Amino acid sequence: MAKENNFTKELPQDYKEIYSIDAKNAKIGIIMNVVAFVIFLLIFIPLFILCDLSSFYGERFYENVMSCLAFAFLGLIICFILHELVHGFVYKITTGQKLTFGLSWSCAFCGVPNVYVTRKTAIFALLAPFVFFSIIFIIALILFYPNPAVFLSIAFVFALHTGGCAGDLYVFLLFLFKLKDKRILMNDTGPKQTFYIPNK
Repeated sequence: MAKENNFTKELPQDYKEIYSIDAKNAKIGIIMNVVAFVIFLLIFIPLFILCDLSSFYGERFYENVMSCLAFAFLGLIICFILHELVHGFVYKITTGQKLTFGLSWSCAFCGVPNVYVTRKTAIFALLAPFVFFSIIFIIALILFYPNPAVFLSIAFVFALHTGGCAGDLYVFLLFLFKLKDKRILMNDTGPKQTFYIPNK
């Protein structure tokens, strides 16, 4: 599909704004982060219970804990940088337009603020990091299950990353249940998504 079919540089005159969500808004930011924490717990607790910790304890307990924390911290930073780069990669291949990256009190973000993307392009960009990293993490959890320190580190980063996808998943659910019109256009500045639809 040609890139020009994925976006428009100018909002058509017959389009009107119907909805917006801004992660910099205090109420929305707090709600999203609470939801992210709940998702984290729902994923991490079962994986923690599943993990065989018998070999984790012993003389090297302190070393195991410190290694686990260091690995998880480093993995988390790398993962969230890559998460935004995946958003950016999808936006770049579908629009070819200038990207914006940033960090606010409530979220890290990537956007393509100077254009209006189609519903299909928006969904593709929103879900790409969630799907890609979920597959990677699940494979890693299976491969490293015998090593509890590495398994727990991966489980921790996986759960945090999935929780961090709360905003992306929320917008996807909006598209799925509320914003169903295929003609919808979305302007994504990064922390804020604004949705437009034809008057008729």
